[in-house]
Amino acid sequence: MNVVVIGGGLAAANAAGELREQGHTGDIVVVGGEPHPPYERPPLSKGLLLGSSEPDEAQIHPREWYDEHQVDLREGTVATAIDLDRRRVQLRSGELPYDRLLLATGATPRHLPMADGSGAPVLHLRTLDDALALRERLSEGARIAIIGAGWIGLEVASAARQRGASVTVLESAPLPLQRVLGDEIATVFADLHREHGVDLRLGVRVAGVENEHGEAVVHVEGADPVVADLLVVAVGVSPTDELAARAGLAVDNGILVDAWLRTPDPHVFAAGDVANHDHPTLGTHVRVEHWDTAIHHGSHAARVMLGSDEPYTRLPYFFTDQYDLGMEYVGHGAGYDDLVVRGDLAARQASVLWLREDRVAAGMHLNDWDAIGPLRAVVGRPATEAVRDPAVPLGDLM
Repeated sequence: MNVVVIGGGLAAANAAGELREQGHTGDIVVVGGEPHPPYERPPLSKGLLLGSSEPDEAQIHPREWYDEHQVDLREGTVATAIDLDRRRVQLRSGELPYDRLLLATGATPRHLPMADGSGAPVLHLRTLDDALALRERLSEGARIAIIGAGWIGLEVASAARQRGASVTVLESAPLPLQRVLGDEIATVFADLHREHGVDLRLGVRVAGVENEHGEAVVHVEGADPVVADLLVVAVGVSPTDELAARAGLAVDNGILVDAWLRTPDPHVFAAGDVANHDHPTLGTHVRVEHWDTAIHHGSHAARVMLGSDEPYTRLPYFFTDQYDLGMEYVGHGAGYDDLVVRGDLAARQASVLWLREDRVAAGMHLNDWDAIGPLRAVVGRPATEAVRDPAVPLGDLM
């Protein structure tokens, strides 16, 4: 059985590694569009920007690993089409046959035409090259403007402030991360950034972007423009599912896959940021854009290709580090109807549970690193009276 993996990121590399770990001896070809071996993305907005880590440290496997494990890694190579009937992947340089195909094409940053067409210094953070370009601009006294107060926007703001830059963040919502965390927890992050000197402007609308003498001038409705040496656009990503859609695979906010990460075509799988997965524990389709899911999706898809009949049940997980705040989150809290806070939010030492339809939908801790185990154990369980009572220790809920 020969396996082709389209996508040169974390899910792709872990799939290749798991195939060899499980004893697969057939051909493995990994097709990646970037001119780098697969790497992890969390350092791009954290250690790499801070200067505490270097590009080689982000690599998933050393470059020589691919030769040693007979994985044909094709960097800087673009797949242009998939022929499902013939089981062929079209490259600009020819065709690749496959018995099993894994689509791990990731996601693409959303752009703002007003910024792209302005001629101003504008950057989106997604790739290793983006991160290195941004790191060069984060210096003492540099003026950085960021449109978007999601995870990437806030992590860039944190790194920039720690590097001595002045930072203005523009966000259309009333609070950062409001859709993900809800008002009470989102306020914690708003306060955190303001305490560290970020000019956080919420509920604002960006009306235009101009280039004046090499500077980015961001026009804001009803307010003075923001002038910056660099504008970072961080307004989310979209799944890179066009290749799958053109081939006739079902897409809806990503490539639709079942509980086993299979598309309706039994020879084709999807994993990582691009996969909209029918999660058997959460009871809904979820598409997760985080490191942990890419790791475990890739490995799980490989095992299913080799005959495993286990569905993918791992709960979504992500983490962030901003200034002196560390956070881990597990589950999927969207559409929650109740919130339980255990600890002291003001001191940023707490655990939080999101409840939906009398079950624990998600859990998070702030600077409480022993809490992640109990949080994993309780997410998905019924929201009993003990769960709803902050006086009951989290560990007792297990």
